[in-house]
Amino acid sequence: MDFELPEEAVDLRNAVTAFAQDRLAPDALARAHQDEYPWDAAKLIADQGLLGLTIPEAKGGQGGTLLDAVIAIQAVAAACPRSADVVQAGNFGPVRTFAEYATDEQRERFLPGILAGQQVISLCMSEPEAGSAVTDLQTSATKVDGGWLINGTKVFSTHSTEASVYLVYVRFSAGVGGIGSVLVERGAAGLEIGPPIAYMNGEHWCELHFVDCFVPDSMVLLGEGGFKRQMGGFNIERIGNASRSIAVGRYAFDRAVEHALTRHQFGRPIAEFQGLQWMFADVALDLEAAQLLLMKAAVNADRGLPSADETAMAKLAANKAGFAAADLAVQVMGAAGFSQDELAEYCLRRTRGWRIAGGSTEILKNRLAESVFGRRFNQRAPK
Repeated sequence: MDFELPEEAVDLRNAVTAFAQDRLAPDALARAHQDEYPWDAAKLIADQGLLGLTIPEAKGGQGGTLLDAVIAIQAVAAACPRSADVVQAGNFGPVRTFAEYATDEQRERFLPGILAGQQVISLCMSEPEAGSAVTDLQTSATKVDGGWLINGTKVFSTHSTEASVYLVYVRFSAGVGGIGSVLVERGAAGLEIGPPIAYMNGEHWCELHFVDCFVPDSMVLLGEGGFKRQMGGFNIERIGNASRSIAVGRYAFDRAVEHALTRHQFGRPIAEFQGLQWMFADVALDLEAAQLLLMKAAVNADRGLPSADETAMAKLAANKAGFAAADLAVQVMGAAGFSQDELAEYCLRRTRGWRIAGGSTEILKNRLAESVFGRRFNQRAPK
């Protein structure tokens, strides 16, 4: 078993690292605290060919591997944590599900702008009464002449304030088998975009209300029976989430290491105090273990869609390790780490959010328990 990256992967990592340090790192602090999507970084990243890495060339992408995308997002995050969101949106998020199942017409219509860093797609899955229990979603699609009328509300949709197109989970009929998805363009009649709501991670999302929103047949992505395929693609989203969790946590960790080596108290560097040494050792172990689980999931996924078990384990380990690393950085750096003059507090807020987004750590544990015991555990109350 070889734990070393192949030569071409090392070359990719070195190239992305050099680009990110040169073009993205200088504005990392300012970019982290801006409200809007980092369109400046999106253009730079797109021009570098780092969007659409996981999409086959035949479908308009770069034809790379999931491992390539993991390497790219982590190299970008190491220079500018906020810019990693762009790599996520162009490789791991709903764009991957869209590219996989879209018709040629749909891809030609939306994909070029997304991969050019000029547009972004938003996944609309969660509802006021359907979060982790996503199969409880109520947003309905009712057949009419030439298309469908969509009615319902979506919440917590990343990039909902800036998106030009929304990939919306809808219910065509009762049961899990009745769930599929449609594409809704911004500005569509019947789509009401609520005011931006600020979240702890610094992002702003909007509630989306669909009121007899007409979607033509040509804008159906996956019809009835599409839920499992959509969730299979969602495992790629979790790989991106895990990649950023580790990389952003490590960004904060590296700053804390530098601080501990240069900050003097009681006449010596604080790195010489055993209490801090053990804190750093624990976090270093967790980060390395999470990275190995992530790489396992990514490499194995290049034989197809990621394994639900391997992805759940990688994301769980990454969410815990990334947050622990950022929390350590804030603690060790004291008031400096707590201030917005440093990115440690930003990294803490971001890594905390990923313990909820894309499948909470508790839901991931449920998924792993099912694998351990070889059976499903119904979380619903008995009827």
